Amino acid sequence: MSGTTTGTTATTAAVTRAPSLLSVSAVRARVEFLSFVREKQAVVFTFAFPIMLLVIFGAVFGQEKLEGGISFAQYFVAGMIAAGLFGTSFQNLAISIPIERDSGALKRLAGTPMPRSAYFIGKVALVAFVAVVQNILLVGIGVLFYDLELPNTAEKWFTYAWVAVLGTTACTLAGIAFTALIKNGKSAPAIVSPVAIVLQFISGVFFVYSSLPTWMQEVAAIFPLKWMTQGMRSVFLPDAYAAQEPAGSWEHGRIALVLLLWCVVGLAVAVRTFRWRNKADG
Repeated sequence: MSGTTTGTTATTAAVTRAPSLLSVSAVRARVEFLSFVREKQAVVFTFAFPIMLLVIFGAVFGQEKLEGGISFAQYFVAGMIAAGLFGTSFQNLAISIPIERDSGALKRLAGTPMPRSAYFIGKVALVAFVAVVQNILLVGIGVLFYDLELPNTAEKWFTYAWVAVLGTTACTLAGIAFTALIKNGKSAPAIVSPVAIVLQFISGVFFVYSSLPTWMQEVAAIFPLKWMTQGMRSVFLPDAYAAQEPAGSWEHGRIALVLLLWCVVGLAVAVRTFRWRNKADG
């Protein structure tokens, strides 16, 4: 009799055992992915907008030669690759999360047994997917139409990988932390988009960074996008172009340090300030 009871208890425990964080996170990632692809206009805009900018700027300034013997189009493609990572992480999250909070979706999720970390893992998975696809498109167009050269050494591919991972992580955490400044979802695009555009203008995406005023360079150097664009230039531009950078080198060590600091600061601020509900909800 006791054996039967023990077996029944074990069976019940197995049935009622909570799903693992990995399985819940996988479900959340699937939900995020399906929500994204069902918004067809958002999908088209997310992937088409940086390509449109690349084509427009490439057509207008593409043949202009810069110091160091490269074309503006080559310089711009490297910057747009970094800007694409920035947009899919910081900009998208800083806009979408307040909208979800406004709709009550975050409040409902917080009230479920789901581990809260699964929500963020799902967001990160979507960011990673969009970033990879967008990078493939931008690099492919750069190679086919703007004489962009793919990295020809393992060292450069490694640099591309760690700049992309560290930069995307830093911008993702910064985007989550930035949502604390946004009171409601309706105002999110109006607040986030100008910030993103200004950072792109002063960080070496639309203009050659070394040609910007010194004060503008100093402001840009506070934020991760400037270091991401510099890292991508070190990957896709000739090594000789490093002499044209303000420091006269690619500064890989400083790039890694700044991006790591943004990861740490972004995580600390996000953990302390993230809200699952509007202030009006209590």
